[in-house]
Amino acid sequence: MEMEMEMETASQKSSMVGRLNSVVGNSVVGKRFKFAERKTTFTTELRAGTATFLTLAYILAVNASVLTDSGGTCSVSDCVPLCSDRTVAASNCSGDGLLLIQPDVSCKFDPVNPGYSACLEKVRKDLIVATAVSSLIGCVIMGVFGNLPLGLAPGMGTNAYFAYTVVGFHGSGSISYQSALAAVFVEGLIFLLISAVGLRTKLAKLVPKPVRISASAGIGLFLAFVGLQNNQGIGLIGYSSATLVTLGACPAANRVSVAPVTTLANGTVSLIPGGTVSGGILCLNGRMESPTFWLAMVGFVIIAYCMIKNVKGAMIYGIVFVTAVSWFRNTTVTAFPDTTAGDSAHDYFKKVIGFHHIKSTAGALSFKDINKGHFWEALVTFLYVDILDTTGTLYSMARFAGFVDENGDFEGQYPAFMSDASAIVFGSLLGTSPVTAFVESSTGIREGGRTGMTALTVAGFFFLSLFFTPLLASIPAWAVGPPLILVGVLMMRAVLEIEWNDMKQAIPSFVTLILMPLTYSIAYGLIGGIGTFIVLNLWDWTEDLLRKFEILKGPNSKNNETENSGNGVNAADLHVDGNLKTIDQV
Repeated sequence: MEMEMEMETASQKSSMVGRLNSVVGNSVVGKRFKFAERKTTFTTELRAGTATFLTLAYILAVNASVLTDSGGTCSVSDCVPLCSDRTVAASNCSGDGLLLIQPDVSCKFDPVNPGYSACLEKVRKDLIVATAVSSLIGCVIMGVFGNLPLGLAPGMGTNAYFAYTVVGFHGSGSISYQSALAAVFVEGLIFLLISAVGLRTKLAKLVPKPVRISASAGIGLFLAFVGLQNNQGIGLIGYSSATLVTLGACPAANRVSVAPVTTLANGTVSLIPGGTVSGGILCLNGRMESPTFWLAMVGFVIIAYCMIKNVKGAMIYGIVFVTAVSWFRNTTVTAFPDTTAGDSAHDYFKKVIGFHHIKSTAGALSFKDINKGHFWEALVTFLYVDILDTTGTLYSMARFAGFVDENGDFEGQYPAFMSDASAIVFGSLLGTSPVTAFVESSTGIREGGRTGMTALTVAGFFFLSLFFTPLLASIPAWAVGPPLILVGVLMMRAVLEIEWNDMKQAIPSFVTLILMPLTYSIAYGLIGGIGTFIVLNLWDWTEDLLRKFEILKGPNSKNNETENSGNGVNAADLHVDGNLKTIDQV
């Protein structure tokens, strides 16, 4: 009897969802977003948008933390005078042997002045809101005009370049935070112009076909590599001074930071100019003993099992489970350890609802360094990374969703290109680094997202995050890692389209694929693949040109390559244990 009632309840829910999807699908909204043409439903799009947001929600906290390391709008003027005896308050600093020390430029560095630290905390909260608003704007433009299931947010990689190379740790770089924002603003306008005149589409089509195809798989490896690390993942991969990477997954107490240092003549140790201190990436001992790693593995199994069984919302279930467990204090897997930082994070988390007004980063851009070479160096770097990185990501996500046609085009590509370019301009005005289409969008595509309604759902969550920032900023990295790894698995299917028997296509494809994760840059992978493709084809292009002008005569070397292709190593000719079976047959 109870089973019959449960089946009846499930049937009613299914009927309600079906009616809702039917009503929305036949409405103006459904026709505007082409639900029927793209074989999707309203609830599928909502679920896909939720999955996308949950996998990129970490950007709210991570982007804010990275950009805060630049010092933001904070300066020496925010530092406060301190007593020579740090145990004595500045107001009581009088008497024998006590001296009130006025702050100088060293107040921004360890040990950081309390006044400067307070300013940094304000900037961090400003940047959480700036990240949310710029992402919201980008997603709305992408959803309404591009009608594509892509989420936009400040890009990882460009934010690190912005914070640690251009501005430098706590403002120790070549130009100020305000000038760096101006460089992003100008770059965004140029990028918008390139997109508006259609030049970006032509530039994108210049990317060789094998590089375009392998870029999708390369991004998958890149995502998996991110998900395997500590800062944005499960922590399985750690640093090794001998082999660069090695097995990690040790407890936080056993991890230490790494920094490039030099020993001065007086025997003191100092950070090398331009060097930065890493996060806790080096395991001293206790490998594979991290409780958070094993909790992440439970989340991994949950998602993987749901994917095997084709359960809708697989990514969401894994993220929610791991996050919920991590929110309990006084456990070995808590996101709020018993430290000053953990207490501060927990106090912020307990607010649940809270709206923060941007006080310092919005409109902070300044053109005072526009006459400096470093300003233009940063601008050009941002521009070429955006042209290659964001364009490559857009094409890879469109290919992953099945939108790309035989000519390499996809529906909505012009407004899509305009969307992320516009978001870069808005983001710079709010105080954040360049905004880009996020590869985590593949999570929503995997959940069935096919229209701009997915992007609008992501935008809706970013809007809610303005009020629920304390909760969303508390999703731990080990909850996000498993879906990133499994999305990497899904994106590897692109390698099937690569013609591995043709070395002129296989080599550039492999270079593209391998460089993306190992250089931690989608742009460098594309540059490597394109460069390799040009070098390998240069001889044939030159020969064709000489034959066109009848300077060179005789048999074409390309014909010889075709005739002799059987002499090379061909995967299809390999045999296993003497049996007449190809690899495909084994």
